[in-house]
Amino acid sequence: MTQQLWCGWKLDRGERAALLARHPPRYARTVADHVTFGPAEETRALPEASTARIVGRADDGEGVEAMVVEIGGSTARPTGGTYHVTWSLAPGREARESNDVIARCGWDGMEGGGGTFRLIAARWPY
Repeated sequence: MTQQLWCGWKLDRGERAALLARHPPRYARTVADHVTFGPAEETRALPEASTARIVGRADDGEGVEAMVVEIGGSTARPTGGTYHVTWSLAPGREARESNDVIARCGWDGMEGGGGTFRLIAARWPY
């Protein structure tokens, strides 16, 4: 099976623990790793972004929790979907389900926001 290369931003590891303490994961497997922009070979250039802000949370109640983030003043990902960080997963659930959960269930805004964190441009195989 050939792996596809994805691009986006990794969360700054120095800030991750503080974000997890502020927003304890609901499900057994903590992810809180990255914000996806899209498939590397299918997308336009990755927007220059150095920070993201948590503005909301989505949870289907069945094992997928994601934090909706704003990058460059928008939550709308130009490649489709919503900018987010898969926060936690129950057994049998996959990070790739987060965007579908956000589309199907919507998301709840966080009054005052949920924190800002640094982004590090990255590519990774999936």
